[in-house]
Amino acid sequence: MDNNNWLQQLMILGLGTTSLVADKLKQVSDELVKDGKLHPEQAKEVIDDLVKQLQLEQQQQQQGSWDEQMQRQVRNIMQDLGVARQSEVDELRGRIDRLERQVRDLENKIWR
Repeated sequence: MDNNNWLQQLMILGLGTTSLVADKLKQVSDELVKDGKLHPEQAKEVIDDLVKQLQLEQQQQQQGSWDEQMQRQVRNIMQDLGVARQSEVDELRGRIDRLERQVRDLENKIWR
């Protein structure tokens, strides 16, 4: 539950930050239009494009956080269930290979 609460707070913070940035962009573009440095239609297009990019980046970051959290949860569940990690399986395979070699060597000594 705490992880979900933390994730919700992070998402809310991200939305608030995006909103603040959008407001600031609007203020700056209004000033540029007022000073005659930017046409009103251009200002609207620029702001819309920047807000879309910010929202897309925020969604990608949230997705990355969610993916990482899910991977962590899956690893913890697998560990709780006693499922071996790939590195542990690889280590055991190496040990089995060494033991099989030792058994073959001993068998060869006996048959000589």
